[in-house]
Amino acid sequence: MLTAAGHQAWFVGGCVRNALLGSPVSDLDITTDARPDRVRALAKAAGFRAIPTGIDHGTITVVADGHAFEITTFRKDVETDGRHAVVAFADTLEEDAARRDFTVNALYADPTGAVRDPVGGLPDLDQRRFRFIGAPHDRIREDYLRILRFFRFFAWYGAELDADGLAACAELADGITTLSAERVTTELLKLLSAPDPLRAVAAMEQSGVLAQVLPGASARMLGPYLHLDPISEIDPIARLSSLNGDASSLRLSRAQSRALNDYQTAMSSADTPGVLGYRLGHDTGARALALQAAALEQPYPEQALTQLKRGADATFPIRAADLPKTFTGPAIGQALKRLERAWIDANFEPTKAELLAQL
Repeated sequence: MLTAAGHQAWFVGGCVRNALLGSPVSDLDITTDARPDRVRALAKAAGFRAIPTGIDHGTITVVADGHAFEITTFRKDVETDGRHAVVAFADTLEEDAARRDFTVNALYADPTGAVRDPVGGLPDLDQRRFRFIGAPHDRIREDYLRILRFFRFFAWYGAELDADGLAACAELADGITTLSAERVTTELLKLLSAPDPLRAVAAMEQSGVLAQVLPGASARMLGPYLHLDPISEIDPIARLSSLNGDASSLRLSRAQSRALNDYQTAMSSADTPGVLGYRLGHDTGARALALQAAALEQPYPEQALTQLKRGADATFPIRAADLPKTFTGPAIGQALKRLERAWIDANFEPTKAELLAQL
């Protein structure tokens, strides 16, 4: 659509980086010298749907054959304040590259797959090193979220932590306080969703960045938790719990907040593995068990997972309708609670008849 009309069109950013790394590619972002109105007109003429998702910043989402492509006009920064940027359209790929964050995110590929590297990103990618484009301090002052992105990309793909970038992140860490809670939360959870975020989180702690995001947090428990977690599916909230920081400034969903509270409560409780499974379900209970063990810096007992599964599979056999009619009002809830406690203490074994006989 774009090249046939005489325009440049380049895949850019994460899709190029990940393709070269052999990692999964999700979003396909395209950059072009065509202005947004021109992109919309070309899309309409080609029979594609064009959505002005970020037209003020030059982005048009074009839907072709059921796939969405974000097409953004070459841009250059005019003014930045650490949170937002005023941008102007640019005419060259080199200008567009200069405003990006890391060298490995400023790799471009044309429709044939040929790669263009205007800022030296390929050698950095070969070493899996995330290096700021130009002066690190300047890039960070343009958008302080780049501090967290520096550690997030290192967690996901990095092998070598760039010393100049790390020093700049440490010096400018207090700029994180100017960011919105939503942006910080999203970036932190993405980081904690990496297969092994320990080195990145430890570097955040040593540089003072972690304290800006989660006051009081420590990476001490994270390593043992990662080793002990028996569930293959990653839960960033459980990992967040292991950091033992003040998460009150984060913008979590209700479900995430409930999960965080469950994990934090379980870490300090004396509940048995069976009770954890019964109260929290198998996967959440298993992660809570790993958090308990990580806090104590010791493995959980060999039979703990078997006991946890027994609790997770158990169903309390008594309902309010099963109680004698003599139980009314608050007495119903009290009786159910007492019978449930007795049932749990007896390892979930008593039958309905045996429990009702206790009344």
